[in-house]
Amino acid sequence: MRHYGIIGYPLEHSLSASYFNELFAREGIDAEYSLYPVDNGQWTMDNGRQVRELLQRLDGANITYPYKQQVIPYLRQLDKSAEQIGAVNVVKQGVGYNTDYIGFVESMRDLIRPYDRRALVLGTGGASLAVCHGLQALGISSTRVSRTESTSILDYTMLDAAVMEAHTIVVNCTPLGMYPDVDSCPPIPYELLTERHLLYDCVYNPEETLFLKQGKAQGAQTVNGLAMLIGQAQAAWEIWKGNYKELR
Repeated sequence: MRHYGIIGYPLEHSLSASYFNELFAREGIDAEYSLYPVDNGQWTMDNGRQVRELLQRLDGANITYPYKQQVIPYLRQLDKSAEQIGAVNVVKQGVGYNTDYIGFVESMRDLIRPYDRRALVLGTGGASLAVCHGLQALGISSTRVSRTESTSILDYTMLDAAVMEAHTIVVNCTPLGMYPDVDSCPPIPYELLTERHLLYDCVYNPEETLFLKQGKAQGAQTVNGLAMLIGQAQAAWEIWKGNYKELR
């Protein structure tokens, strides 16, 4: 039997185990996929040891929040896309890949309107790096937003009417609103959203986050991250089978 799994924290929201175990059952594959929570969300020596042991033991692994960047030193090699992005969400035999951007691009491609030129990307973790890479591939410039301003990164207090009007796409790459913390959302000025805006939430559980609900109330188009999850998972499976072809 082959063993696969997802490493991160928290993991109670994750649908990856059900997705892959259903795939294995449907295809008659002798494999199992499990959740491997590495506790407290902080990168410590003990956490690093746990992750290294899991990567050595598993035939393939997904890496999720908050370890997509921290895992890199524990790998022997990075695929071109993971190296460009600076984050990893799939590992096979010590090699790190990034399929988040594949799932994002495939789910986003048909949603872009003619006037979409600029996007706000909320968060500065590994998911935001993949989304920015994906937006660039789609011809959309992006600006990241965090609670703390820094070079090329806005803080939430800087999102005034002019900024919101110029950025018609807003992508949530933070865990805010993710089950079980369903009453939280990124602190953007929702009252400045219009029907010209598209809100994309990388969170997929719950199906409609507070971020999306508040956008919909302003007339914005809203999309959750389920299609992104499926797209990146399909690409991960191709990597684990040895059939991966990088998205160009």
